[in-house]
Amino acid sequence: MDHIPRLSEVLYVGLCRKIGTTTEVAIRRDVMDMKEMINTPVQMYIGCRYIDTGSFREGFRFHSSDQDIMYWSVNHKIINNISQFTIYDASKHTIILMEDTDTPPGFVRLRLLTQPRDYFINSAVVSLNGIHYLSNLLWKEKWLQKIKEMKAIKNVEGHGPCLTGYVGDIENDYALCFISKHWTKITSNWIERSHEYTWPPEYVLTEILKSGFHCVAIGNDILSPSYELEWRLSFSRAEQKLVCTMNHAQFLCYGLLKIFLKEVINHSIREPLLCSYHIKTTMFWIIPLETIQWYPNNLLNCFWKCFKYLIHCVYRGEFPNFFIPQNNMFSNKVIGSNRICLLEQLNQYYRMGVSCLLLSPTLRSILEPALRTSSFSDHFVEGHVKSVEEIDTLARFELFSLSFSNSSYQQIVTQLKSVERLLQFSFSPYQTLTLQYCTAQTLIDMVFIAAQSSSCSTNKERSGLERTFCKILKLAGKIGFVSDLLYLALYYYRIGRYHGTVKLIPVIRKRLSQPFIMYEILDVEGYKAVCSLSLSQRMKIVWARNLTFNVSVLYIEEFLLEQQEAEKNGRPSLYISPFLTLEWLSVLSYYRLGNQSLYQQSLSDLKTLLLYDDGTYMPTKTKDLSWQILGICQHVLGDLHGALHSYRESLKQEPCHKIQKATETRISYVERQLQ
Repeated sequence: MDHIPRLSEVLYVGLCRKIGTTTEVAIRRDVMDMKEMINTPVQMYIGCRYIDTGSFREGFRFHSSDQDIMYWSVNHKIINNISQFTIYDASKHTIILMEDTDTPPGFVRLRLLTQPRDYFINSAVVSLNGIHYLSNLLWKEKWLQKIKEMKAIKNVEGHGPCLTGYVGDIENDYALCFISKHWTKITSNWIERSHEYTWPPEYVLTEILKSGFHCVAIGNDILSPSYELEWRLSFSRAEQKLVCTMNHAQFLCYGLLKIFLKEVINHSIREPLLCSYHIKTTMFWIIPLETIQWYPNNLLNCFWKCFKYLIHCVYRGEFPNFFIPQNNMFSNKVIGSNRICLLEQLNQYYRMGVSCLLLSPTLRSILEPALRTSSFSDHFVEGHVKSVEEIDTLARFELFSLSFSNSSYQQIVTQLKSVERLLQFSFSPYQTLTLQYCTAQTLIDMVFIAAQSSSCSTNKERSGLERTFCKILKLAGKIGFVSDLLYLALYYYRIGRYHGTVKLIPVIRKRLSQPFIMYEILDVEGYKAVCSLSLSQRMKIVWARNLTFNVSVLYIEEFLLEQQEAEKNGRPSLYISPFLTLEWLSVLSYYRLGNQSLYQQSLSDLKTLLLYDDGTYMPTKTKDLSWQILGICQHVLGDLHGALHSYRESLKQEPCHKIQKATETRISYVERQLQ
């Protein structure tokens, strides 16, 4: 077994590249932690909490990973003892009692103690012996109808306790659940074990107990005749915190098991018996025992012991839930001939030894070089594995994946108060960066939403308000991305201050033309010149992003048709390249000022950008809008033939923004003008 430590180190380094280094995983978690801290007060204001859970929240970024989201109302209070009734105000909250007598372990019934305070609860009530309970089937059915009405979510269907739907190309699992801060007696075994094994650490256990757990809409249809009234206890929040306590060797072993499950055990199986939750639970049972040395050069042995535990559970036909061991997670599916077939499959891999990992394409690509050459060793030095520009690219991607959009002015005010409160505390560099990013985005949203809804009775009032909005956008341009100053140029154009727009254009153009700008394609050599700057400075001076147009907010009159069409088709936002926005505003502003030579030159620059760009300045996903915008500019300037050609080119692009009907409407209008 002398080769095992060397192969383990090679596998460790390969998984760091595939799954992430300690730094990368920490960045992902820090960004999502801050997102949650910022969004929580807004969610409390609207009365609905939602959090990310699952692999994505834990820090994985597998291409095939879906996103899991849990929703619950802040007005529903779950208690486990009637004596807790007085803790809550029954005039403001729907109070629900968990009952776990005569239910399978890990399942409860939800009994209404007060009148339902919303339609969804009321529509899911059934009566049993004169007592009102919530039906998990009716609950999911009503929410399924509701979510199917949402244009942004496609192909919605029920899947276990969740509703599954697609937002764009991303699959989302929505768990519409209830939260309880009152832990049941059945979880006392886990709490005692945690104290005994000191895992998780005491402070993490305290956080978990404070966060509570959830009740999700599914019963045990095998063990219980009244499964429609049962709700399964979910510890997703606790699980996420437990995963975050893992050291990196443990986290990579968890990822290694997930890859092996997907690419080997469940390969080509339509309805697999094992899922990633079994893998996670395996890790939870193994780690506290301290029977494994979790080091990079021992990774293969770590995998093997976890794999043996999994086989042992299948052999016994029992897989105890980590929080409620009485709950055998195999009781429904891994039984009879199914269990025998699965055991035979796993034993085949067991007989192969750790070489069974080579059955996975991903793991084989990592291990083969070391197997071919005995002297091969992939030495791991994290700073060399991931450069500053690679880490920055990851951080930028994580920030872009966040959503801080708010639908009302009051929500924005609430979010700004949240930001102001958080600024008083000390956070990690990437949490601070996320806070900075959110502040800029919220200020931008505030201006355009407020400008749309505000009404001034006098010119003096309007001028004062516009000056205030300009100051806010200047501040956002100073603390946000280098491209965020374009929102001030947009606002100048929106209020008819075209001179202000054309004055800003050369300033923004100069900033965006620097060789170190990080946008779609990065000049690595140029970026080295700014690596010594602080993280905050790099974001403000170096990082550029697409402009985000909330489809329900007016930014520029000439683009309203596209926003309305996208909104009809469920698109919440439109994304436009900052380089294209620069030329677009230049064309329209010079046209409004009557400067023919400059607007014609700007139009020529816009055409050149579209025709000859190799993806450096305009990503493929923005091309449908880019051609549309060129057509709009040509149309405004009176070049009808040019506009017609551009609109038709827009229809040929990948329809990322779902504006085809708007394009067809513009084509029809131009054709009528040409007749």
